[in-house]
Amino acid sequence: MTEATRVLVLNSGSSSVKYQLLDMPGGTRLATGLVERIGERSARLVHTPSGGERRERGGPFPDHRAALRAAAEELAADGTGFDSPALAAVGHRVVHGGDRFTGPVRVDDRVIAEIEALVPLAPLHNPGNLEGIRTAGALSPGVPQVAVFDTAFHTTMPEYAWRYAIDVRTADEHRVRRYGAHGTSHAYVSRRTAELLGRAPEDVNVIVLHLGNGCSAAAVAGGRCVDTSMGMTPLEGLVMGTRSGDIDPAVVLHLARNAGMSVDAIDALLNRRSGLLGLCGDNDMREVTRRAGDGDEAARLALDVYAHRLRKYVGAYTAVLGRVDAVAFTAGVGENSAPVRAAALAGLGGLGLVVDPDLNTAPGRGPRFISPQYASVAVAVVPTDEELEIAGQAYDLVST
Repeated sequence: MTEATRVLVLNSGSSSVKYQLLDMPGGTRLATGLVERIGERSARLVHTPSGGERRERGGPFPDHRAALRAAAEELAADGTGFDSPALAAVGHRVVHGGDRFTGPVRVDDRVIAEIEALVPLAPLHNPGNLEGIRTAGALSPGVPQVAVFDTAFHTTMPEYAWRYAIDVRTADEHRVRRYGAHGTSHAYVSRRTAELLGRAPEDVNVIVLHLGNGCSAAAVAGGRCVDTSMGMTPLEGLVMGTRSGDIDPAVVLHLARNAGMSVDAIDALLNRRSGLLGLCGDNDMREVTRRAGDGDEAARLALDVYAHRLRKYVGAYTAVLGRVDAVAFTAGVGENSAPVRAAALAGLGGLGLVVDPDLNTAPGRGPRFISPQYASVAVAVVPTDEELEIAGQAYDLVST
């Protein structure tokens, strides 16, 4: 009988499905794939088996069921379809678990109903996640479906960190609190940073800076999140590609009263036309840093605002943690932009944070230190691997 050691990780969005097939517990990648533009005439599937040639096919993929069925066909051609006895679980990324889910869970009707009840907190993400769960469950009814939540890692925050200072009854009735995001990334990176230091996660305090188009910081004490920058939604916190991050709430009232902007218009402004894009017209950090280097004042200002916000959070989380063993940069910008890393920690030598220019700019893909040996706080670049984290949590759950 074939041993079930493989986990299919699904990240099902509103119009796309990303997937990876991993062999556990080692985490060997057997295949990766993407179905994009679901429901459009230009829909396509790209599938790449490990060690094999990339395969591409067009649609139509009118819905998630058609998209996942096509992905299942590609996986079956490689030897592991949705009904394969080698498949131990399907792990689903779910963006919002509220305060109800503190870890991975096997999917059943109750879990689906609770994820659906949380749609108002993540209207752009949870519906697509649910589509993936329902479709995969129909295609592989005998395989455990496991939901892994972006918010779960942050449920260890103390109440004084997650509660907003507004009327408690109103907040509780409408579930207004800090939930955080990027939790699977923060969990993985904080643990890998401890390994890089040669210490156990429970002995290490880490500030993780997840910097992509969306950005978040987390203060992790002994493997547990004690504070994070994103709030009830992914809008709060750091400056991002198109999101404003922290802003005076009265700005919303001002724009409604004095500019005549609707709630939807303000929502679009803060989420889609702010951040780097709003400051300089570009949300690609590579272009922003190139322009800043060429003397473009708008790009320079955007980079300065971005780095200033980062420094404020690093300083604040140093105070929250009391002792910091490492600051870890991760995600697309954090892993690849040496100028951002240097700017984010510039002037923080008094906190023991120093970036070595040569180490920072040296090419590298794996986990590595970019601080000099004499620095009292390590600075590291630690590539994130959210798919491996989801696969690991799903496999551990179904194997126990």
